[in-house]
Amino acid sequence: MQKTVRLILGDQLNHAHSWFSQVDHEVVYVLMEMRQETDYVRHHIQKVIAFFAAMDAFAQHLTDAGHRVIYWKLEDLENTGDLIHNLNILLKKEACTRFEYQLPDEYRLDDQLKQYAESLNIPVTTADTEHFITARYELGEIFAGKKMYLMETFYRIQRRKTGILMQGKDPVGGQWNFDHDNRHTFDSSVPLPSASRVSSNQEALWKRIVDAGIQTIGTVDAAHFIWPINRSQSLQVLDEFITFRLPWFGTFQDALTTADPFLFHSRLSFALNSKLLNPTEVLLAVESAWRANPESISINQAEGFIRQILGWREYMRGIYWVEMPAFAQLNFFDHQQSLPTWFWTGETKMRCLSHSIHQSLDHAYAHHIQRLMITGNFALLAGIHPDELDAWYLGIYIDAIEWVEITNTRGMSQFADGGIVGTKPYVSSAAYIDKMGDYCKGCHYDKKDKTGIKACPFNSLYWHFHVRHREKLERNPRIGMMYRTWDKMNPDHQIALLEKAEHVLANIDTL
Repeated sequence: MQKTVRLILGDQLNHAHSWFSQVDHEVVYVLMEMRQETDYVRHHIQKVIAFFAAMDAFAQHLTDAGHRVIYWKLEDLENTGDLIHNLNILLKKEACTRFEYQLPDEYRLDDQLKQYAESLNIPVTTADTEHFITARYELGEIFAGKKMYLMETFYRIQRRKTGILMQGKDPVGGQWNFDHDNRHTFDSSVPLPSASRVSSNQEALWKRIVDAGIQTIGTVDAAHFIWPINRSQSLQVLDEFITFRLPWFGTFQDALTTADPFLFHSRLSFALNSKLLNPTEVLLAVESAWRANPESISINQAEGFIRQILGWREYMRGIYWVEMPAFAQLNFFDHQQSLPTWFWTGETKMRCLSHSIHQSLDHAYAHHIQRLMITGNFALLAGIHPDELDAWYLGIYIDAIEWVEITNTRGMSQFADGGIVGTKPYVSSAAYIDKMGDYCKGCHYDKKDKTGIKACPFNSLYWHFHVRHREKLERNPRIGMMYRTWDKMNPDHQIALLEKAEHVLANIDTL
C-alpha cells in the first residue's frame, strides 16, 4: 500500500491547487506551526496570528472536503518546532512511501527541502504552487544577455501575454501606464471608504502564541482581528476594495496622510502572499469592474493597481529567483550604521517617521510610499546596514515574505544591489515628504530649515548621502543634476550642511 505525505507551508494555502482535485485516503496533508518560522526574525504579532489562523482554517477546509489532514500546533508534544525534525517524525509515524511538497517561494526553505529530499530513501515529488503568472525563472529568460531588468519591458510582455487591459495588440487607453495621474496628495473633500472590515476573534490563538514564549513586536486587538484568514474573507476584502476603494486607488496611491492608515489601498497583500487569493482572479476582477463602470473607475485607477500585481509583484519575484542567494549579501554603499532604537517604538520627534512606524506597529501595515520614501528613505540617507533593515521589514509587515521583501528593501529601497532593481537611489529631502502629504504639519522639526537647531534631519542627510557616495553616483544620468546643484552652493553652506548631518548621525537615537 502506497502512503503519501504532502507538505503544505504557511504561504501555500491555494484552494484551487490540483492536489485537492480529488480525495485520496492514502494521501495525508501536513501543516505545522513551527518555531523555526516564528523565530528567524522577530515578527509582528498580527503576522504570526494571521499565518497560523489562515493555516488552521485551510486545514479545516481540507478536512471538510474529505481529505486526510494532520495539523500540528505549537504546543503539540510531537512538534519539535523544526521542519526537518518534524518531517522525520511524521514520515516514520505514517509509514510513508512517498513525500511530496510544493516548491517554496523562499530560497532558505527551497534549499532546506531540496537537501532533505536528497537525503530520503523514498521517492520525492515536487509540485508548482500554481499561483504566479510567470514561471520562477521566466524573468531571467526574458532578459538573457541584457544588462538590466527593465520593469516596464517586463510589464508590457505580461500585458500582451495575459491580454489584461489590452485591445488587440495595443494597450487600452493608448498607453501602457498612467503613473503620471497617480501622484496626488490626499484631498480631504473625497470621502474615505466607510465599508466594514472583516473581523475574527483570535484571542485563543493570541494566548497560545504568548504562552509559547514567542517574541513578537507590535500590538493587536485579538478580539477584533481585521485581516482575512480564509478564502471567504479574502473574497470579501477584494469585493470591498473594488466597490469602495478602487475608484480612488490610483489617484491617491502615493499620498502620505494621517487621515486613515489604509486610505484607498486594497489590504489584499496578505491574502495574495498566503495564496488565499490568486493574482489572476484579482486582476480580472479589477479589469472587469473598470470595463463595467468606466465612469466611476477611471483607467488610471485600474491600471495603477494592475501594474502593482502583474508588473511589480511578478517582477520582484523574478529578480529574487535569478539573483538569490547572492542578492541577500549585497551592500553597494557598504553601509554599517545600526538601526535607530526608535524604529522599534516609533518614539521619534520626526512626525513622518513616528506616524509611519506607529501605524506599522499598530496594524502590521504601511503602504509602498511610506515604506520607500519615509522609513526606507531615512535608512538609506543615514547609512543603515541593509541586513538590519531587511530584518525589520521582514518582521513588521504582515505581507512580508522574503521573495517580495528583500527585493523591495535591499533593491528598490536601499539600492544595496547597485542598480539591479532600480536605476537610482530613491532618496529625498523634506520637500518631497511635504509635497506628498500632511506629515510635516505640526512636526517638531522645520521642513524648510537645513542647518538650524530644529532643521529637518532629512535635509542635511540628503546632501551628506550624495557627498559621501559621489564616486559611485555622480555618473548616474538620473543623479548628475544633484551634484551640479551641490557644486554651485556657497562653500560655507556646504560645510554647514555636512556638519549638521554629522551631528544628526551622532545623535540618531534621540532624533
